[in-house]
Amino acid sequence: MLTLSLLHRTVYRYSKPVQLLPHRLQLRPREGQELKLLRHEIACVPHAAISWSKDVFGNEIAVASFAVTTDRLTIESTATVELYASSWPVFDIDVSAIAYPFNYAEGDWIDLGALTVPQYEDEKGKLPQWARSFIASSSTDTLSLLKDLNLGVNRQIAYQSREDAGTQSPVHTLLRGWGSCRDLSILLVESARVLGFGARIVSGYLLPLEPRTVGTGATHAWAEIFVPGPGWIAFDPTNGTMGGAGLIPTTVARGIFQAVPASGSFVGPSDAFKSMEVEVIVREAFDSWSGER
Repeated sequence: MLTLSLLHRTVYRYSKPVQLLPHRLQLRPREGQELKLLRHEIACVPHAAISWSKDVFGNEIAVASFAVTTDRLTIESTATVELYASSWPVFDIDVSAIAYPFNYAEGDWIDLGALTVPQYEDEKGKLPQWARSFIASSSTDTLSLLKDLNLGVNRQIAYQSREDAGTQSPVHTLLRGWGSCRDLSILLVESARVLGFGARIVSGYLLPLEPRTVGTGATHAWAEIFVPGPGWIAFDPTNGTMGGAGLIPTTVARGIFQAVPASGSFVGPSDAFKSMEVEVIVREAFDSWSGER
């Protein structure tokens, strides 16, 4: 078990005072068997009234409403969590799904719905062709196939941090040979979907468990693929890992556009926006962010 402190600070700057409209925040770590949330707070400057709701995926959504004009907005999320995920997970795959291809139970297929449907156009079928190259035979071990697919993204696509918003299409990522953690995760999710799996995008944070871990110091994205028996299994193509060790999810979604940590707008001159800065720190738990144990 690991106890960690999280800090996620976003600072927006404007050239002149603007009226902030409500901002949608997806910053609260998702609790489950592998993660226990001990504390979470959101603080905004200027002060904001915070209201909470849950979206269709069960994510906790905070809406921050502001009453004053400002030329600077700071949104700071702090949390303390306990992580229980093993670095060497063992998954008890249902006998019906040990070998690929398999069929989901009717109820699972209905409930997975859009999570099994590719979301990006691919007129030339490049993605199915690439994904099927990992199928060893007509009867392939399901977990081995997903491991190979995850490692295929990791080894064939170079990780490169991108500051610009949005994602590349999976085919674009394949042709380019590089992408951000968002791009690699979308490629894995879409590849799993064209093979008939239910898959979803996850956004959150990453603890550097090894010196070679990449994607820390910012929000991180990975994939979860549904396998009968264990259910949702985490795959991080950026680091080629499987299982939830070191992963701190805040949001699960069908597409990455639904997993934006902070979004909102303002009323003011169209050229008033100057800059945005994001800082993410994940470390062993401290009593406070002043550095005292």
